[in-house]
Amino acid sequence: MKQGIHPEYVDCTVHCGCGETWQTRSTTAQIKIEICSACHPFYQDDGSSKMVDALGRVGRFTKKFGGDYFNKPDKKAKPRRR
Repeated sequence: MKQGIHPEYVDCTVHCGCGETWQTRSTTAQIKIEICSACHPFYQDDGSSKMVDALGRVGRFTKKFGGDYFNKPDKKAKPRRR
């Protein structure tokens, strides 16, 4: 490797918008992020998933189609006549 052309690799503190912080190494001393694995809904296995909905799209969808849109239909329903 050439000497003098690479940035300095230092200890770094990462700050998330949810308040989570951790230490890592990077070329900057501090990194600020909006969402991390502690607050992202994809990683919530314990049932505490939070809905990230800044524009209200989920609320409009449930208002339009009702809260039971994703429920499975009854299997005991009468078959349709042909």
